[in-house]
Amino acid sequence: MRLRNWIAVVVSALLLAAAGTIGILVNRSALRAADTVHRADSQALAVNNGTLTRQLQLLTAGELADFLTDHVLHLGKNSPTDLQTLNTLVAKSDTFGYGALITDLSGDVLTATRTDGLPAAADPGWKPLRTLLAAGQAGFSAVMAVDGVHLQAVAVPIVVGSSAAGVLIGLNAVASTPLQKYLEGLKDDTHTTSVVDANGTIGSTDQDENVGKQIDPAIRAAIAQAPRSGMFLEYSSGSTKMIALVVGQLPGGWAYVRVQTRSSFDGAVHSKSQTLNMTLLAIILIGVTAVSILGYRTMVQRRRNDERFQALFQHAPDLVSVLDADGKIAYSSPSAGAVLGFGSGALVGTSVFDIVHPDDRPYMVHHFSQLMAERDAVMRLQCRIRPASGDYRWFEFTASNQMHNPALNGVVINARDVSDTRAFQERLAHEAAHDALTGLPNRRRMQDVLGASLRDDAVAVLFVDLDGFKPVNDAHGHEAGDELLRQVSQRLSSCVRENDVLSRVGGDEFVVLMPGVYDPADTEAMCARIRQSVEAPFVIDGAEVRIGASVGVHLAPLSCDPDEALRAADHAMYTIKKSRTRPALAGGKPGRAGRHRAEP
Repeated sequence: MRLRNWIAVVVSALLLAAAGTIGILVNRSALRAADTVHRADSQALAVNNGTLTRQLQLLTAGELADFLTDHVLHLGKNSPTDLQTLNTLVAKSDTFGYGALITDLSGDVLTATRTDGLPAAADPGWKPLRTLLAAGQAGFSAVMAVDGVHLQAVAVPIVVGSSAAGVLIGLNAVASTPLQKYLEGLKDDTHTTSVVDANGTIGSTDQDENVGKQIDPAIRAAIAQAPRSGMFLEYSSGSTKMIALVVGQLPGGWAYVRVQTRSSFDGAVHSKSQTLNMTLLAIILIGVTAVSILGYRTMVQRRRNDERFQALFQHAPDLVSVLDADGKIAYSSPSAGAVLGFGSGALVGTSVFDIVHPDDRPYMVHHFSQLMAERDAVMRLQCRIRPASGDYRWFEFTASNQMHNPALNGVVINARDVSDTRAFQERLAHEAAHDALTGLPNRRRMQDVLGASLRDDAVAVLFVDLDGFKPVNDAHGHEAGDELLRQVSQRLSSCVRENDVLSRVGGDEFVVLMPGVYDPADTEAMCARIRQSVEAPFVIDGAEVRIGASVGVHLAPLSCDPDEALRAADHAMYTIKKSRTRPALAGGKPGRAGRHRAEP
């Protein structure tokens, strides 16, 4: 009997030891998978925000470059004309409201919108800007403080002929930039987000009181080595363990930084995992001493294993689900209620593809099949999901094949709502391809459409230049000129056909693309409509204004070079304008019709 009891005790101990060991290993595997997904998601989000930050920085430089395209600078010392031009830039810009200036290539100020509050020429913050300009790129300075205001400078070279003759610089107060407002919208109690310069000075942050302060020295030392794909940095702030995500190589040596405590980053998953391991060890010891509690301890072990599985996901901020091999939802985290609006457990047993947008469903089914075919495969996808409200929203998915994992036995899905981020990206893409004043496609968008159209068919290219626009602009001011351009764009939009493309390519220059047009009579009718529409009187600030239009036409055949077609239409317009009586310039010389065109 005693031997039998000992055998029972030994068998029970071995069984419990084996079960406990398996539980610890499964827990470690699941924790490792969750950590991998969590780190990958956090890094992807940081890289995405770093990319958005880069785009915002480049857009500010693009604003200066576009301004130079539409305005001519004289580069004289304290030039009244240049001062008026700079004031126009400052008045219209959402970024450079603090001021703008023109310097020569040595950095000496020629003209500035401010007489004070400018960073000293010897300020070390200018160094990265000058380095980039010397390399032929747009320049971005570090943060510079003047009279308690923290500034960043953005600069582009002023090119005359083929050589740089000066530098146009825009100054923005970093505490009030669109980037600062965007980061304030990302504020979260679990972490802080900042954009810092190469010296570690905070330029933008979700905690506005930290603008102008220095980032932690450990992060500052890592900025220069941080790649564009992001890196994790673990360090200590006093007795607190910290973790930072640093995305480097932004223009001017800037970096995107997200910081939080290590405990908040790891979350409840790690603490629950440690508790579970200790509990399993206790179960093993108890099983050795009393065979009578073997069944009870087995039941406790099972229950706690289920609690461990739940603890892995119930505190996750994103939607976490586990799918079986057919795509049916075997587990859905409690966050499904907050994210999608479904009741607790309402999605369990249903196919995940039932809530996917019909247009995205074949795409998701295809990639799910690829994921199931490879052990430990991880995929990141985006598609539209229908919440309980019925309005589809964009979600980003990270799917991990854990079918071989005995604790999960399924595909682990980590999803987050990226509708706002996607909308922001689409808005940036739209602004990059459209004219900010009229909303029409800009030159870059027009050239892309022209190239694509010429690969399939002939295209009639109409180059429209307004006659008499500059006198209206000079007599009534730039605001009146802008309003006139908006009204012109509306009239021209009513002239074109449904498949035609109308774009604004310069100050008072427009281009109409008419795909599939071979007959000159069709273009003559369009030219007549354009001239008749533009020559009708406009009402600007209560005053009647009259202008005209010169229209050059080129019938571009199939596979014609887009640049050649555009130049031919431009030349045709210029020929028409030149044939008319042209106003005289100072000295009695005839004026040139249109800018950036060579005399024949």
